Amino acid sequence: MNLTGGIVLFAVMWFMVFFVALQIGARSQADEGDIVPGTPASAPSEVRLKRKIVATTMVTVVLWSVVASVILSGAITLRDIDWFNQLGDRPEAPGN
Repeated sequence: MNLTGGIVLFAVMWFMVFFVALQIGARSQADEGDIVPGTPASAPSEVRLKRKIVATTMVTVVLWSVVASVILSGAITLRDIDWFNQLGDRPEAPGN
């Protein structure tokens, strides 16, 4: 994995974690009982965006570190996940 691949992997993981984090602890205006005129009752009542961004970044750093170390160590390679043999024939293991 090169630098660009690492950055792209981090960005994709960050957005995935962020979209999950947005739903955690979300309370609608209907839940709070204070509906602002002109908005749907299902609109969020309060969003602590800065807190969610910081938490998302911390979680993503941990997850990205694990995934990047597995990729860089070679524990799992592209051939290991080639379930439909798109990379061509696999070489036979010695002794088979």
